[in-house]
Amino acid sequence: MSRNMLKGTDKRTDKPFKLSIDRGTYVADGAYVRTDGLRKIKRTDSDFGLLGYDPAYLNTASCKSAITYIDGEEGILRYRGYPIEQLAEQSTYLEVAYLLIRGTLPTRDQLDEFSERVNSQTSVSEDVLSFIRGFPVGGHTMGMLVGALGALSVFCDDVRDFATEEAQDRHICRLMGHVATLGAAVHRHSAGLSHVPPDPDLGFCGNLLNMLFGEVDPVLAHALEVLLILHADHEQNCSTSTMRAIASGGADPYSAMAGAAAALYGPAHGGANEAVLKMLNEVGSVDKVADYIDRVVAEKELRLQGFGHRVYSNYDPRAKIIKRVAYEVFEVTGKNPLIDIALELERVALQNDYFVSYNLYPNVDFYSGIIYQAMGLPVRMMTVLFAVGRSCGWLAQWRELLGDSEQKIARPRQIYTGEDVRDYVALDQR
Repeated sequence: MSRNMLKGTDKRTDKPFKLSIDRGTYVADGAYVRTDGLRKIKRTDSDFGLLGYDPAYLNTASCKSAITYIDGEEGILRYRGYPIEQLAEQSTYLEVAYLLIRGTLPTRDQLDEFSERVNSQTSVSEDVLSFIRGFPVGGHTMGMLVGALGALSVFCDDVRDFATEEAQDRHICRLMGHVATLGAAVHRHSAGLSHVPPDPDLGFCGNLLNMLFGEVDPVLAHALEVLLILHADHEQNCSTSTMRAIASGGADPYSAMAGAAAALYGPAHGGANEAVLKMLNEVGSVDKVADYIDRVVAEKELRLQGFGHRVYSNYDPRAKIIKRVAYEVFEVTGKNPLIDIALELERVALQNDYFVSYNLYPNVDFYSGIIYQAMGLPVRMMTVLFAVGRSCGWLAQWRELLGDSEQKIARPRQIYTGEDVRDYVALDQR
């Protein structure tokens, strides 16, 4: 037992303490202690005890999850144990969604039933479409999507009914179908185009493409399939932990997903592919790449957008897959000239000691925006497509949270740094 305990002495009191050490499934998970055990380490009985201080949750696990495994040192990403490379090569988005939500790969009959349920939920009410039309034409589509998702909690009359697995399945299928239609609808409205009604017979990705552009190309549909799979889940990132935190208070899944989408909106998260495209346009041409890299290294305030990741200290496995898919798309759309700048940036950066020493490699955002732009989507739509893909992961995490008996309402502690007690001073005496 002593090998599984953390023992020490609190030098403030010379009292010994011990904390139980547990392990995750894999070595890469690391060992952990329950930080509420730190409260036992006190100066006096009335003392609150020790807190763990961890800004941005750099080394804090907020939950146990069986959904996604990442080994950042080795560049490994698996959904329910299946390598992302195999799923991107052989699976479909709805098959991966089923896997994430229900834990196993479906049989043919199970996949057909799940696909029919999701695709049959791609029609949204005219009230919801009217709500979207209330936004200004040309507005950012992510802001519209966040608003529309939140509005679903008003337009759907059963949002508070999610106590049973059957009810959860109903909301999951509805949200997955609705978010695709909402994503296409905000694009069409922002661009000043008329709404394209859904056609479930086209399949999930074919239908999404048709709602976006009014036509379907099978190569682009396959590329979209891969991109949505790569974005489907990524452990406890900013938006996923937001989804869980909101849901922990008992909020309905529509409101929780609106919050998750708002978290994804930021340029440090889902909006990073927008930042990459802006950077590539600023670089301008391949012959200016070396100078740009030198500026990044010398000035420090510049960032090489799409390089580096909080989790990965190796090449993001999703970036390798996306780079291959890009050329499949270019066979249909013509080559996006930004790809040459991106490839040269990657080549030069990975020969630079600065980027190598800090383990800065391309991440999923470095190439995804180039593909979406080649398909004909404006920059403001990049994060919306990310949200469509991530919807099944958010919902899988939501369902897991609801079934986790250890979870309570999320409520982090703080370290108070304000004034000590002060007496009120009347306004005319200040």
